[in-house]
Amino acid sequence: MTIMQQQNLGLGIAAALGAGLLWGLVFVAPLLLPTYPATLLTVGRYLAFGLVTLPIAWWFRRELRALSKSDWWIATKLSLIGNFLYYLALSAAIQMAGAPLPTLIIGTLPVVIAICSNLGVAKSFSWKALAPSLVLIAAGLLFVNADQLKRVAETGNFSTYALGALLAWIAVAAWTWYPIHNARWLQKHTQHSSMTWASAQGLVTLPIAAVGFVALMGYYEVTGNASFGFGRFGTAVEKFWLLMFVIGFSASWLGTLLWNIASKNTPTALTGQLIVFETLAALGYAYIVYARAPSVLEAIGIALLVIGVIVGVRTFSSRH
Repeated sequence: MTIMQQQNLGLGIAAALGAGLLWGLVFVAPLLLPTYPATLLTVGRYLAFGLVTLPIAWWFRRELRALSKSDWWIATKLSLIGNFLYYLALSAAIQMAGAPLPTLIIGTLPVVIAICSNLGVAKSFSWKALAPSLVLIAAGLLFVNADQLKRVAETGNFSTYALGALLAWIAVAAWTWYPIHNARWLQKHTQHSSMTWASAQGLVTLPIAAVGFVALMGYYEVTGNASFGFGRFGTAVEKFWLLMFVIGFSASWLGTLLWNIASKNTPTALTGQLIVFETLAALGYAYIVYARAPSVLEAIGIALLVIGVIVGVRTFSSRH
């Protein structure tokens, strides 16, 4: 029986939808905590992720002991690139350019990942079959951000947006690499559960985040920062820690678990397209924070995104 025959496409799509809804929350924290440095948001989030993983990992300690040194090293690389590098670049991009522009760039992930995975060893679909869904998703992303791009052009304030865009593209690179390599490991090591792999990534994240957090606090103390440092966590302490633990559990641990389930049960090229759920969720949450409804162009773009995903699902399900 082949890997594709073993996959449950419906379960994979549902898990990807759940992960997208949870991951959309990570776009909210930089908007709700605009005065907090991206570095602090990053180490705070993953410190919380590691801490909430500890009791879960204890429960699955027997399964975790079955992982090899090579497996732990892969989990570490996935954490460094898919967690720290990705969120550091993303949160800084959102604070510098607002939510819409980074969301546009991050939203290209379905296209970028599908193309990269189809170029590699996972290639199993013709470009002709992939083209309709990729074109629809790309068009939808352009429509969603048309108003924002127009405002940038009118103001001529390109410097901040350019730096924010650059950081967002770094996040895209990190999260193009992560799901492809994560899916390859999961589909190669079917004896390990998605729960075990999510817990392993949380465990390796904890010491990295702890060292980073202490170093950052020490840096603030040395530089005499009046808002941050040991015992001082900005002007919104309760909101900061609440958001960090909510995102640490829901977006990081539970989101990783759901994404692992999706990665096991969908072809890699389709898994990449399903990241569009994160874009849709992030846009929805941003509209709530901004207290406004989407414009006509944005609504058209959202409709195209959804249609693109449906077309992609039909393309892949027809091959099962």
